[in-house]
Parts: sequence; structure tokens; C-alpha cells
Amino acid sequence: MIVVASKDDAEQAIGTLLEYLGEDITRDGLADTPKRVVKAWKEMTAGYLITNEQSLSTVFDEPHDEMIVLRGIEFTSTCEHHLLPFHGIATVGYIPDGSIVGLSKLARVVTQYSQRLQNQERITMQVADAIEQTLSPLGVGVILEGHHACMSCRGVRQSNSKMITSVLRGEMKMEPEVRAEFMALHRKQ
Repeated sequence: MIVVASKDDAEQAIGTLLEYLGEDITRDGLADTPKRVVKAWKEMTAGYLITNEQSLSTVFDEPHDEMIVLRGIEFTSTCEHHLLPFHGIATVGYIPDGSIVGLSKLARVVTQYSQRLQNQERITMQVADAIEQTLSPLGVGVILEGHHACMSCRGVRQSNSKMITSVLRGEMKMEPEVRAEFMALHRKQ
């Protein structure tokens, strides 16, 4: 059973956390921090309110049968394990089978899934799933390259490390030439 807390409950919890850290939540710089944090978290997790149908809503019947790739898609998400941010660049490609999607929609679906409590592996898979289910393409490929604060500001403190995840489906996975073309287009960033 999921218990839904109120906005006041959330703000009180942030205040309690700040007090646990030894802060005086009545001091000038922190007095409104619980309200600002709750507002920021609602914005950073707005992806829960967006559906695939909304993100990939503009579809056109088009006999295009060559690979379509959008690279350089910036994303920011929040690690579900430490509640710290991670950010990076995504490359999304697909091979249409009778319909194409509006170009900005590829970026929207990345944003949809990154604006949730997440891990990078899941975002990569969810973006591929959404495109596959909505467009039924001949192939789909998704690559995310991310920098994770949970590794840079705590723990092993590796600020230059980059995590790369990929999901390839259909012809992008099964056909070596198609896979190589997608990877080459991704690397040109």
C-alpha cells in the first residue's frame, strides 16, 4: 500500500533532515529551504506525470526507411539509491517502418524517463521500449553517457568517470552493418 504524504509532511521531513545535520532551520538562509526543496523535487520528478503517448504524440505516415538519429540530447536525473543527481548526453536512433515521429519527441521521451527517481540502465531501456511500442520501428538504439554525483561527491570520488549504457533492438542489434552505422553516428558527437 502506497501512503501519499502531504506537501506539509514533505516540508517537515526536509526540516527534520536539516536538523539531523545540525542546522538551525530558522536561520535566514534555511527558513524557506524546505519549501524550495519540495518544489524542486516536484519539478525534477515531473516525468511520472507524462505518458509515452504524450512524449511521442506527433507521428507521421512516411515511407522513410533509413536510420534517423538524434544525438546530443541532454538529460538530468536523480539516482534512486542516493537521491543525488546524474546528468549526461543521450543518443537515440530508429529505423522507421512506415511512420516517423516529430524530432523533438525523441528528446521528450528521454526527458520523460529521466525526470524520475532512476538508474541510468533503466532510463536507457525505458526510452527504447517507448519508441519500440509507439512506432514499431525496424530497429531502435539508445545510448546514454552519464556523470553520477553518487560517484563524484561521495564514496569513491571519481569525478571524471563516465557511465555508458546502451540498448539495441531489432535490426540495430541483429545486423552488424546497421549496428556499426548507429555506433559511428553516435561517436561523431
